[in-house]
Amino acid sequence: MEYKNILFSIEDRVALILFNRPEALNAMNIATMLELRSAVNECKSNASVRSIILSSSSEKAFVAGADISEMQNYNPEDALSFMELGHEVLRNLEIMQKPSVAVLSGFVLGGGMEIAMACDMRFASEKARFGQPEILIGLIPGWGGTQRLSRLIGLGRAKELVLSGAQIDAKRAYEIGLVNQVLPAHGLMTHAKEFARKLAGLPAFAIKMAKHSLNFGYDIPLDNAIRLEVECCAQCFSTNDQKEGMMAFIEKRKPKFS
Repeated sequence: MEYKNILFSIEDRVALILFNRPEALNAMNIATMLELRSAVNECKSNASVRSIILSSSSEKAFVAGADISEMQNYNPEDALSFMELGHEVLRNLEIMQKPSVAVLSGFVLGGGMEIAMACDMRFASEKARFGQPEILIGLIPGWGGTQRLSRLIGLGRAKELVLSGAQIDAKRAYEIGLVNQVLPAHGLMTHAKEFARKLAGLPAFAIKMAKHSLNFGYDIPLDNAIRLEVECCAQCFSTNDQKEGMMAFIEKRKPKFS
């Protein structure tokens, strides 16, 4: 696919997806979501990709929300199609066997926060701003904001943000568990790339099993979740990386994962 609204590259087994509509603060329209779908599918199918970074080409905004100028004349059927497209893309990103990191600067609002929450981890600039402001224009979040947010930060805090439409800063986002780390803007991407390269160097099958167990065990009964974990862990013993990792530990050397 020819990309016009995002920048896509692969380096050192890390895929870099940058939203690139600075004139619109990276507001998500249908064209941009279709490009994101293509990039996510490429990451999923390309064996050379071992981890993923989602970020922005501008420090002003990661994504400032959905494109209201495109949405303002939607009828319920149009809106349903747009919401379903977004859910398809974000769920594909979320359950992919490869780990993803959202690198967040500037405005992370509405659909932008929902995209970030579909990633496995979130690293934020000190200047980032977060919120689900849909209520302020007569809507509610439609790409997982009422669901992933409560699972990340708890129901009470999620209600506070969704029902008020208020914005919070990066410090508060870290305090409530919305982001994993807050870093100075000048070193944010360097740190994220180093972290993503470390993830890319870890055993791919074990990463896949860990994500699967975490994603699908989180909201099922504990006995079932424990069984899922046991089966995922046992599967790791079928890999050369498990044998190499344990042998390297015994021999007190750095493992060479394949």
